[in-house]
Amino acid sequence: MFEGTLRLFLIWLAAALFMVPVSLAVAQDADGLGDLKLPGISSYAPPKSEIPLASGSSGAITLSAQLTDKGADITRGIVWRVFKPEPTGDGKLPMVASAHGGSAVFQLEPGSYLVHASYGRAGATKRITVGNDAKRESLVLDAGGLKLDAVLSGGVRILPKKLRFSIYEGQAEANHDRALIIPDVEPNSVVRLNAGVYHVVSTYGSVNAVIRSDIRVEAGKLTEAAVEHRAAEMTMKLVREPGGEAIADTSWSLLNESGDPIKETVGAFASMVLAEGDYTIIAKNRDRIYQKDFTVVAGQNKEIEVLATEASAMDPEEGAD
Repeated sequence: MFEGTLRLFLIWLAAALFMVPVSLAVAQDADGLGDLKLPGISSYAPPKSEIPLASGSSGAITLSAQLTDKGADITRGIVWRVFKPEPTGDGKLPMVASAHGGSAVFQLEPGSYLVHASYGRAGATKRITVGNDAKRESLVLDAGGLKLDAVLSGGVRILPKKLRFSIYEGQAEANHDRALIIPDVEPNSVVRLNAGVYHVVSTYGSVNAVIRSDIRVEAGKLTEAAVEHRAAEMTMKLVREPGGEAIADTSWSLLNESGDPIKETVGAFASMVLAEGDYTIIAKNRDRIYQKDFTVVAGQNKEIEVLATEASAMDPEEGAD
């Protein structure tokens, strides 16, 4: 009698320790899976536990995952989480077991469970039933990989440290915004995603060299995509004569073709990546203001000299406006 009570207490304690938030809509779906959400799933530390929840009346179940229905088993990189399907009083599903790697074996009390397998940003959920006899279950992730890069006009490579990607949901919401999936993706890194269309934003530099594109990820395949930036890196300096030394302690303000300020910085040099187009650079040093108009041509990095002369000087009152 005491041993049976102790086993029940250990089961309850394991469930309470591993509870995670899940929408109550799970219980309202026909099979319990349609609205299942596992928020922040990638932020959990992968526990390492293959210890039976209770001895005596548990069944062994082997779980495996594939990218496609005819694909080979994934051998590493999967995070497995096993939940009881009934939410507790606070609307959360108790997580009863987890593992990290490839295929995994769990010892579970007979009953019904929800299994979630995550592979990078790809994932799938399945309801399983555990009995006293050993059995196997597999999950098809319907996932692939995405590898992103960008070049300049003519195929010129961009320094990776100046390039970043953000991946958004392909379908825009009612307010025309898109849900951000992964920010700050480094070029040529492989991101695992469920099959589908994604909206990718490529940012070169930190001002206005931005390219947007929709890219389809196919299950079981690595999709490689490279976008072309029509931009160039410009370096501005304030000099007293052509080819002269840059004047320190200069404040810079960059205006676009419409006259709107888009970048401000301070220093002897102002270096920035700009999309092709027409611009005006304004330099302020001490109580004098100077300006120069220039054009950015895609792929042509240039140094722009602003002469600190009366011809290029602006009226201080005009500069203040």
